[in-house]
Amino acid sequence: MNRTPRWLFLAIGAFVGIALLSVLLRNAVTTGEETTLWTFAAVHFTGYLFLVISPVEIFYVHMLGAGHDLTTLFGLALGTALLAQTADYKIGLAFSDSVIEKVIGEENYVRNLHRIEAYGSWTIFFFCLFPLSSPIVILVAGMIRYPLLRVLLFSSTGLALKYSALALFF
Repeated sequence: MNRTPRWLFLAIGAFVGIALLSVLLRNAVTTGEETTLWTFAAVHFTGYLFLVISPVEIFYVHMLGAGHDLTTLFGLALGTALLAQTADYKIGLAFSDSVIEKVIGEENYVRNLHRIEAYGSWTIFFFCLFPLSSPIVILVAGMIRYPLLRVLLFSSTGLALKYSALALFF
């Protein structure tokens, strides 16, 4: 029986996500109307997927400046980021051991597993605290089977501090 390769599902998902993001951003820019919370949530979620690198922090500050409620924006930012990062983690988790061995090698996998177990939580925290590419770190955490609850705990802490600081200083 022929199984559909996982990369095909990832490619289709990426295409749909990028198409959705493009349409939402085009409509937001060309209409000149106020950006809605729905648009913010969709763009923010898509920006935290590992296939789409997007400076969502700038959009958060823009939405605050437009007069949107801080509590609502904070909740949407944190919720959509964690939802997207959970998807990133699950995608990483979906890679089989044989794919991991082919991509990074068994010896490299074991060595990095020990590093991430020693520093992983802090790596996740700092990548989420600063505007770095945290979705890729979350994807790798899934690939090496790092505990999801730890990922979400340190990710949410870093994200909460980042968005609190942005709200305070901008």
